[in-house]
Amino acid sequence: MKRIVSVSIGSSTRNHVAEAELLGEKFIIERIGTDGDMNKAIEMIKELDGKVDAIGMGGIDLYVYSSNKRYTIKDAVPMMEAAKKTPIVDGSGLKNTLERRVVNYVNENVISLSGKKVLMVSAADRFGMAEALHSLGADITFGDVIFALNIPIPIKSYRVFQMAADMILPIASRMPFEKLYPTGHEQEINVSKYEKYFEEAEIIAGDFLFIKKYMPKNLKGKIILTNTVTSSDVVELKNRGVRMLITTTPEFNGRSFGTNVLEGVIVSLIDKELKDVTSDDYNKVLDKLSFKPRIELLNEYEQELQEAE
Repeated sequence: MKRIVSVSIGSSTRNHVAEAELLGEKFIIERIGTDGDMNKAIEMIKELDGKVDAIGMGGIDLYVYSSNKRYTIKDAVPMMEAAKKTPIVDGSGLKNTLERRVVNYVNENVISLSGKKVLMVSAADRFGMAEALHSLGADITFGDVIFALNIPIPIKSYRVFQMAADMILPIASRMPFEKLYPTGHEQEINVSKYEKYFEEAEIIAGDFLFIKKYMPKNLKGKIILTNTVTSSDVVELKNRGVRMLITTTPEFNGRSFGTNVLEGVIVSLIDKELKDVTSDDYNKVLDKLSFKPRIELLNEYEQELQEAE
């Protein structure tokens, strides 16, 4: 049985263990949070190294992207270097493959994305999703400067986003990570800020912890396109009026794990060293797995029912 463990600097309240069988292989899939303690995460990775089939870096990105440029998050490097034997991944391989596939699947099977008003809370860390939405003609508000830097400047142009990212990411990638992204117990705090950007959007897309931290109480009729949610997150979204939840990773025992976890699963199924794994390798395994996004209708509204009739 293969064992995949995500070591996350996020909250331990989001811990989860699941069993699954994929392509004839049995898996134990686990997420362990260290409540923002980077040193604890590094020590845990060292303990797991050589004893599990793949390790995911949770709650932090190793890389962020703009156009064809890749920037390394300085604070993530010690976590990556703690694993000497076991492959360690941050999910970026799936953000470039699976999330593109999911956006196209949604466009073809759920709702046309052309012209839809989308709030992309952070495109630099979900570049595949952002590029796919842009290519399908979505009307995107890029929220990277708003939600990562706490500066209320929305970006409406994909080209302007790329230019801004090229200027900001070399500096931001060297900042303390907790200044850019909610870690530890900060992941459980909701401040209901920047509400107008949520109100203007039909679809709210991107990293769930950014969405969760800033989402307003009223999300009536919205579609959430995201990654990792717990069962309690789903209840909270339903209570706030969300119409539909779409997660890019499938559900395992009531939980959608992060892309880093699923990337660990896929890497363990590819008979190559991690440095040699390509996007084509990811896509070949994804073709075999035939994953479909998790799609849940959380609330129905009278207007929608009338339109359906």
